[in-house]
Amino acid sequence: MGMEREDLIRRLNWFYSLEVNQVEVYKAQSKQFKDHYAGQVFERVVSIEQSHVDNVAGRIMSIGANPTLLGEVVSPIIGMSLGNLMSLTGLERALQLNIELERKAMSDYKKLIKDLVAGGEDPGGEFCTQLKHNFIDEHLHASLFDTLRENLMEDKIGGI
Repeated sequence: MGMEREDLIRRLNWFYSLEVNQVEVYKAQSKQFKDHYAGQVFERVVSIEQSHVDNVAGRIMSIGANPTLLGEVVSPIIGMSLGNLMSLTGLERALQLNIELERKAMSDYKKLIKDLVAGGEDPGGEFCTQLKHNFIDEHLHASLFDTLRENLMEDKIGGI
């Protein structure tokens, strides 16, 4: 492992915290929008994000550390408190904020993978592959949320 152990633990704990927060956000949204298709989407995304929590926690433990929540990481990303996120009016706004959250995760996964490979980690190895899979999931979520948001906008202007 080319990256310093403590730096890697710190960065993995960032992802652990981010993924835990995503699970909580999407759980709340699945309840808030339970009468919409999006509520079912959020429920499905929760299980995928939970798998990220589990695999990041597993990686942290495999290098001899314990996963640590770094506090609320969603708020700095979207510039408001988690409570405000949950009280937002409208599904469209929630979807837009989710897109930003997913893009931040994508950006950070991409940077970590790049730094690991630069430090000598095998880009085709199990660790980088798992991080790439997490990146792909985040990309799929961002695209799905964007499609849902666009469909809401189309419905508003007459179902184009």
